[in-house]
Amino acid sequence: MVTAEIAVALPSLVLVTAIALWGVAVASAQLTCTDAARTGARAAARGESLTAVRELVVKAVPAGAIVKVQRDAATVQVDVSAPVEAPAASRLPALTVHAHVAAATEPGAASNG
Repeated sequence: MVTAEIAVALPSLVLVTAIALWGVAVASAQLTCTDAARTGARAAARGESLTAVRELVVKAVPAGAIVKVQRDAATVQVDVSAPVEAPAASRLPALTVHAHVAAATEPGAASNG
């Protein structure tokens, strides 16, 4: 009887563990995207070229992430979106984490395109 109970409970425990690890991976990806967006926004606000800022952010985010950098006379905006795949056994769709950071452009930095 104990063997039957273990046979029923073990797959459930494996699935719950996989989903819990996926939750940790999602939280980690969110923090990584937020940190990268914040670093990119600071660099762009200082006047770094938008191409250099985008390359800086892309190096720090998970593979497959989408990075958008915009600057106008007053603000810099960096958006990062990254998919986080679910465990294969769960058959759940991938989650997409998103980070948006805006920073004030420093005087004279907007002309450095």
